Amino acid sequence: NVGAVMKELERQRTLDKTAIILTSDHGFLLGEHHFYDKRLMYEPSIRIPLMVRYPPRIPPGGRSEKMALNLDIAPTLLDLSGVSAPAEMQGKSLMPITEGKPLSSWRTDWLYEYYEYPGWENVKPCRGVRTERYKLIHFFLPPEEFELYDLQLDPDERRNLYGLPRYLELTK
Repeated sequence: NVGAVMKELERQRTLDKTAIILTSDHGFLLGEHHFYDKRLMYEPSIRIPLMVRYPPRIPPGGRSEKMALNLDIAPTLLDLSGVSAPAEMQGKSLMPITEGKPLSSWRTDWLYEYYEYPGWENVKPCRGVRTERYKLIHFFLPPEEFELYDLQLDPDERRNLYGLPRYLELTK
């Protein structure tokens, strides 16, 4: 369907004047960690695709490893429209990243929270912090559990480092 929309925009000769943002809902665990669903803080469920096309401002072929969140979409749309985002918006426009501009600062961490329990899928509530390299997950209902991962050394989150003596300072 994306191709059909782009073909129609091309037919109307407006494709290169139209901003296109392609994203989706959460990822989905399909057996990783022996889970299904999308509500847990593991990488397969928190990563979502995001592509932005707008030839007047975005050079083709760009790629970034910066942390983009769904709350960045609204400020990005406002930026593309030439409107400043209200101060109360938590997200940031992704346009400086997509345009390849040098950034003096960008987020290096973010908070995840999931509370829908009991009910629906009966997924144990959790919260956590994701940084560029590490992730700490806290399942806060009794019995409390913690998980700590070094995503650089363990991108599949197979080795929980929480409680290991050499990671106590990091955990703190």
